[in-house]
Amino acid sequence: MKIAVVDGQGGGIGRLIVEKLRQEMGSACYIIGLGTNSIATSMMLKAGANEGASGENALVYSASRVDVIVGSIAIIAANSYSGELTPRVSEAIASAEAVKVLIPLNRCGIEISGVVDDPLPVQVDYLVNQVKKFSENIKK
Repeated sequence: MKIAVVDGQGGGIGRLIVEKLRQEMGSACYIIGLGTNSIATSMMLKAGANEGASGENALVYSASRVDVIVGSIAIIAANSYSGELTPRVSEAIASAEAVKVLIPLNRCGIEISGVVDDPLPVQVDYLVNQVKKFSENIKK
């Protein structure tokens, strides 16, 4: 299963997601770290991503070539990450056939009602559990 982890700015969220996916799923998944910039991509590669790519075209190109796309809710919001995530990237991610598993961080002007504002590490645990369930359903 191919998983794209998308992040921007300093790459801290992506790093945490990659580390947890690698810890929980091991080599059962192929992780592509997609950063809006080279710092974010580098952080995900250091955390254990199989490969990485940076920039608008890399994110647009890769969005349609993976089974699952993960990150914060900001990855489907145009101009999030202080403008690093372009409208073209958010459209490519939102339109991709891949399953999107998103962390509902309320940092990009999107408030999701009915969602508990748990700390980031807890939300990453939820995300990884959802990806594992999806992976198990594919195997059946």
